[in-house]
Amino acid sequence: TDLRPLDILSEVVPAGRLAHGMRVFQVQGVRGFQLTASRPRALGFPASRLFIHCDRFPSRLFIHCDRFPEEFSIIITLRVLSIPVKRNEYIFTLMAEESPSVLVGLRYAPNKLHFLFWSQERTAGGWQTRVTFPNVSLSDNQWHTLVLAVSGQSFSLTVDCSVPKDVVVEMPFPASLSVKRASFYLGNRRRRKGIFTVGAPWGGAAWGTCGWLLVATLSVPTVLQDLPVKPVSNEVLKYPYETDMKVTLGSRPPCTKQEKEQFWFNVSQRALYLCNGSAWISMLEVKERLDYVEEYQNLVTNSETMGVEVFTIPKVGLFAATANRYTPPGSAIYKWTDGKFAPYQNIATYQAQSWKYFTIGKKIFLAVANFEQNDRGQEFSVIYKWSWRKKKFVTYQRITTHSARDWEAFVIEGETFLAVVNHRKGNNHNIDSVIYRWNPRTGLFETNQTIPTSGAYDWEFFTIGPYSFLAVANTFNGTSTKIYSHIYIWLSGSFQLFQSILTFGAADWEVFHIGDRVFLAVANSHSYDSGMPAPSNFYAINSSIYELNITAQMFVKFQDLVTYSALDWEFFSVGDDSFLVVANSFNGFTFSVNSIIYRY
Repeated sequence: TDLRPLDILSEVVPAGRLAHGMRVFQVQGVRGFQLTASRPRALGFPASRLFIHCDRFPSRLFIHCDRFPEEFSIIITLRVLSIPVKRNEYIFTLMAEESPSVLVGLRYAPNKLHFLFWSQERTAGGWQTRVTFPNVSLSDNQWHTLVLAVSGQSFSLTVDCSVPKDVVVEMPFPASLSVKRASFYLGNRRRRKGIFTVGAPWGGAAWGTCGWLLVATLSVPTVLQDLPVKPVSNEVLKYPYETDMKVTLGSRPPCTKQEKEQFWFNVSQRALYLCNGSAWISMLEVKERLDYVEEYQNLVTNSETMGVEVFTIPKVGLFAATANRYTPPGSAIYKWTDGKFAPYQNIATYQAQSWKYFTIGKKIFLAVANFEQNDRGQEFSVIYKWSWRKKKFVTYQRITTHSARDWEAFVIEGETFLAVVNHRKGNNHNIDSVIYRWNPRTGLFETNQTIPTSGAYDWEFFTIGPYSFLAVANTFNGTSTKIYSHIYIWLSGSFQLFQSILTFGAADWEVFHIGDRVFLAVANSHSYDSGMPAPSNFYAINSSIYELNITAQMFVKFQDLVTYSALDWEFFSVGDDSFLVVANSFNGFTFSVNSIIYRY
């Protein structure tokens, strides 16, 4: 872990100052240095500037700072112009002062690559060994990435992520090659040579395709990182490097055969266009970003609303069902009409906590979680079915529940399930929550599995690849809110424990994806333990976001966010932007608190 890459390119261009005979060039989307040195020594630097802090390296690699490493890899991105047959060009050399011998060098010829090194171990005067890799074609005006690995008698060359070419020679690379008073030369051996371009390590598609994690730590010369400078005119966007394309600014210019393959950047719209010879074609346009959310509609409900479910019934419209706390007149369903939600249907509920919309084939259902008994002392939650004839929801099935908080509907292997969260039974918070399975023969939901929960508030179902998961938010076990919430995985026809996560009055789980990454956010509502001293504030605590670690096969903490008795998370995206909004309910002093929208 102490091995760090040594960047020869940055040593040639210290502090972004170009040496004589170098110029910055961009071609095929990659920035690089074109080497045309008339003074070769300008492209050199002492080896002592590269081999420093040698005590950090294992002794088998560096004996002293004046020794070249015995085992190493060289990584180069370059673009070679066509060269005459039988001509050799050096990519780099390491040479001692006042000596014509190449201590270490890499040169290319038509269809070949040669690695050279000097050894004094077998002869008094020294001997130069050449390792040749045949069938390596670089002179095609294209970018190529070379990775040369050296270890003893073994030499391996990889070109553009292809299968490595391995060569074993009789003479091993020397274990003690002195670099005293030696210098590196880029693109030459202290002589005037031809032209080629060395690429920036991060430029274009050459990097990142083979997984060379090592090069991620290479420093990139400042001159290759510069942004375009502000143009003094309204014509051409000036870059600090030469470019083979023209970009016009300002108002829309003409697009004729003369402007074909030229670009126009519309500053006001932040859009880039390409002329095809007759019209400007959009290449890149700025995506609209959500800068803020403004109030759209105040929805008047009959009592304190505990939850809202928004859904669409095909060919009918958009609806919103509110779970209202007080029994008379119950909960309401609103329909989107003339640009706003308007009352549509009222349903008798008993301290309703939430609604869940789901479908089975062409059947449309809406389930309510009732928290208290009805006027006859019966405690049940109800599944309603959409009546196409009456154009409203009608009672379909009653299911016995115990202070139900939430329903979750999901499909596994073609079968429909409905899970209810039972919060408590009387004063007992440690009771079973139930998962029901749809029986197509009877047309009813039947008990499939019970799972022990503690004052549970929420179920969250999600899938990752072929696997199905169900997370429960446990809130209170009768003495403490500092308890474990659990994630279950579907195996062999039932849910089995996958992972337990410590939570503090967990009220909600929210799963979301950003690219290929999977996140799981928990809303912690309050911290209370009857056996512990009271905290300064029960309600101002961290809610946490976890990320799935594929290697560890578990969710690991990704980020903490301070929330105030958080009851719900909701993830959404606008274009390429990802957002997470938390519903804060109480800060220990007032219910009038801000809820927050976070942007990733």
